[in-house]
Amino acid sequence: MRGWRRSAAIAIAGASALVIVLSGCTPQGPVALDIPSQVDAPLPDETVAELQDAVTTAMAATGSTGAIVGVWAPWSGTWVAGIGTQGPGGAAVTADLGFRAADVTGAMTCDVLYELAADGTVALSDPVTKWVSNLPGYEDITLRQLCDGTSGLFSYTSTLEGAVLNNPDRVWNPRELIAYGIAGPRLNAPGAAFADSATNYVLVGLAVEHATGETLSDLIAERVAGPLGLDATSLPAAAAADPADASLQGYWSQPNADGAWNCTDPANFTEMSSSYGGAASGAVTDIDDLGRYAQALASGALLPADDDRFAAPVPVGGDQPTWFTAAGGTYQAGSLIGQYGWTPGYMVAAFADPKTGMSVAVVLNNSGGNKMTSAWLAWELAAIASKAPAAQGQTLPEAGLPWTAQQMRDGIVGNAICAQPAS
Repeated sequence: MRGWRRSAAIAIAGASALVIVLSGCTPQGPVALDIPSQVDAPLPDETVAELQDAVTTAMAATGSTGAIVGVWAPWSGTWVAGIGTQGPGGAAVTADLGFRAADVTGAMTCDVLYELAADGTVALSDPVTKWVSNLPGYEDITLRQLCDGTSGLFSYTSTLEGAVLNNPDRVWNPRELIAYGIAGPRLNAPGAAFADSATNYVLVGLAVEHATGETLSDLIAERVAGPLGLDATSLPAAAAADPADASLQGYWSQPNADGAWNCTDPANFTEMSSSYGGAASGAVTDIDDLGRYAQALASGALLPADDDRFAAPVPVGGDQPTWFTAAGGTYQAGSLIGQYGWTPGYMVAAFADPKTGMSVAVVLNNSGGNKMTSAWLAWELAAIASKAPAAQGQTLPEAGLPWTAQQMRDGIVGNAICAQPAS
């Protein structure tokens, strides 16, 4: 198995700023973001010091040698940075490196579904069996339930993690992934409760491909990345490859028979097939694209103003805070809307507040450990950024978040696999 390695690619300096132009008339046209204008200034040094401490604490807890983070507080300023190295003694991480988008991909897949519903190509109430064949007995699951996470379908990842751990280059057929998903137990009756499942998004991906006659890769390019100007974002071909010409190196620590985690020489998963994640977690991106995408997702920029995608969020679980809900391929945490998760090599999260425009995006380069870590980190960063002082001529938003930065840090530190950083 591949171990630590330095990146052979040289990072391309000077990433271009993303320009959003006036909205066009079709899903394929340029799209405007209806959020407050971003102050053209760095965040204050005191705020940056808090943010950087949060990221380095999460890195220590997860065994990550590198991270890339972006925080955009329109009333105060911006902080975008690469932190750490590509591995022990490796090159410094820079903010323009590409990485896998993990579960943010599922939100993009649902973007496509909701756009097709808005133009009448599909109906959200359609049974999945209308668009995906050979699913007898699943007529009671609708397309909306798949994106809401209320289908009750088992996630194929629960069964296949070992297979991808041993053979990351393998190319998977979406039907094969679905077969493992439906072979598992039904988690609940359709519409009854939320249960995170990658199988849902793979089914949505097949449904939109059948409805349009296009590949999901092309649909994401035409209906998500293109309209938003996300030049580094795509769903790549299935052949094993790095996420980008210049990539953040990604690793995956594993526990041994005694439960001790390998934090000194974890396997390198930078190069692998995107097909294992596919419509659920196979996309690639960079930090600027990820932050802008979170703002677009939260503000509903790709959908009509009367769209009901986030109108009826459901609780994530009985053991989760009441402010943590799910709807439309996204999670809602207080006033934030976004996605988080992991894929071999990376933990990723991106959330934004549609009212204030605040956006946070982060990637850690070790996917071992608790899969909530990226969400906890994003929410810790949001709690810090929400209190960033207003720049001259600006006003600090009144809206607060229903958690503190310390509460999120406690979750990260309490689930550390590679160190016990100070809380």
